[in-house]
Amino acid sequence: MFREHEILSRVERDGAFKISAAQIKKFREPRLMTKFDHRINMPKNFAANDLSILPVTRGDYLIAHFETWHDFEPSTSPVVRMSLPEHLQSLDTANIFSEAVALNCALAAGIIADFTGDENIFPTADGRMSSGAFDFKINDTRRNFRHAVSVSSSQIEIDAAYEGVNFLTLIEAKRDLSDDFLIRQLYYPYRTWRGKIRKPIKPVFLVYSNGIFYLREYSFDEPDEYNSLRLVKQRRYCIERARITLDDVRQILHDAPREPEPDVPFPQADKFERVINLCELLCKKFLTRDEITARYAFDARQTDYYANAARYLGLTEKFRLDDDVAWRLSDLGGKIFSHGYRERQLALCRRILSHKVFADVLKIFMAGGQMPSREQIVRLMKNSALNRVGSDVTFGRRASTISGWLNWIVGIIDG
Repeated sequence: MFREHEILSRVERDGAFKISAAQIKKFREPRLMTKFDHRINMPKNFAANDLSILPVTRGDYLIAHFETWHDFEPSTSPVVRMSLPEHLQSLDTANIFSEAVALNCALAAGIIADFTGDENIFPTADGRMSSGAFDFKINDTRRNFRHAVSVSSSQIEIDAAYEGVNFLTLIEAKRDLSDDFLIRQLYYPYRTWRGKIRKPIKPVFLVYSNGIFYLREYSFDEPDEYNSLRLVKQRRYCIERARITLDDVRQILHDAPREPEPDVPFPQADKFERVINLCELLCKKFLTRDEITARYAFDARQTDYYANAARYLGLTEKFRLDDDVAWRLSDLGGKIFSHGYRERQLALCRRILSHKVFADVLKIFMAGGQMPSREQIVRLMKNSALNRVGSDVTFGRRASTISGWLNWIVGIIDG
């Protein structure tokens, strides 16, 4: 496609290249070539040349050096605990496996009302719709320059729209943890509805994973500037009253039986939240390596790292599917991920601390009140008969996994 249409030279000459869905379809399904939720999902030709793509009509797109993504700010706020009304029997917090159910739970538990500060909230204008017409400017990633873009009747999709007395809150909802997001998912709905009603619009990004609702409200300080978004506030919520205490973790550290190291590479997956998130994504069905890489915020190497990390803990199984590799939850993984928030976290702690090196490092952590140095962790690793960890460089990388997973354990303690 790039060669046939001379896209690189056209972008350098004209600043942008307009392409139709029909032109794209000659090479690949348009929806697969025009929707990349995260930087890491970009095809090689786009990533290597710092290019992005934006829809401008129902069937036309612009390719240019657009600055289309925004990095998520770290979530450091304390977890606010909410509860569902007692009479609800059809919402099960142990089985939130879709964005739609996560949104229903957030509304029913009062999370939306608490976060927005609004009242008399009702679901309104969600689903697919036309964007209408609007113009905006967007930053160029290579030059001190802003492109002028005109949108007319592009298709947008709003996951949830909640209107209260004071605001219309437009929500983009996801179940996969990632480092960044596509600003368009907030900006196009914001611009579409800003021209239709008088109430202020609140763009909100909601991520649900492992029992926690992560909500971030953004503002576009200059409505006609795509890159003017600013984080207004963020908060984390949990629909479960039971807390995890330091004594709970100490008890697991003392009681968990130590297991021999499995015949699996020792993990290189620093963010344990994403190990959990991958398992959640496997709760509904098995996924091939390519499906995991294509759908979620992983590249191919990260897919292998995180899937093998879950396998190291006995949570997933790897199998051949035709010419591809696929992953599914193990029986143990399925059992653990059927639990509610508290029991799931404690079960995951047991899986981690059943491995001697993690338990040894956590004992030092708890005795001294701080994470041991990388050098200390490496010394403990070398005495633990770990599989497929050879050079000192590799030991150092794997030590980051140990500190990352133990920081996750410490981070879930809240009482």
